[in-house]
Amino acid sequence: MKAISNGISSIEKILSIILMFSMAVIVTLAVGFRYILNSPLSWAGEVSIFLLIWISFIGGSLGLKYKSQASVTILLEYVSTKMKRIILILGHIIMLVFLVLLIYYSVMWILSPSVGYQKSTAMLIPMWIPYLAVPLGLTFASIHVLSNLLDFVKKEGTE
Repeated sequence: MKAISNGISSIEKILSIILMFSMAVIVTLAVGFRYILNSPLSWAGEVSIFLLIWISFIGGSLGLKYKSQASVTILLEYVSTKMKRIILILGHIIMLVFLVLLIYYSVMWILSPSVGYQKSTAMLIPMWIPYLAVPLGLTFASIHVLSNLLDFVKKEGTE
């Protein structure tokens, strides 16, 4: 599971670099066209919003991979090592259940006819493409959380 998580994170890093660079270029072009050439790009705002959505879900997944999300750990500082382990395992399990529920409902949402026939306003691309960031990012996040959980259980079991 660790190898799968590491492979996914490598892809996520490359993808996030490409998406961030693309967004920076598009926003810069949009500003240049609007204020220097007086000819705004009608599609630039929509594309930058879609890129931001993808970057957010991929970045959130990477945050879970590297355990860099914000957390309140005051309770863990005052409990025994055994209780700390139980709390951490329970927390990971709750996160996995929550992520699986979100994946299920986001897939049902994308497969619904209302999204299937919907097109974006400026570029007229199918809306399932930008919306696909939700289940894909959540799936990657759940793989990372599962990998961290298994790694944590294995490390604690050997110590």
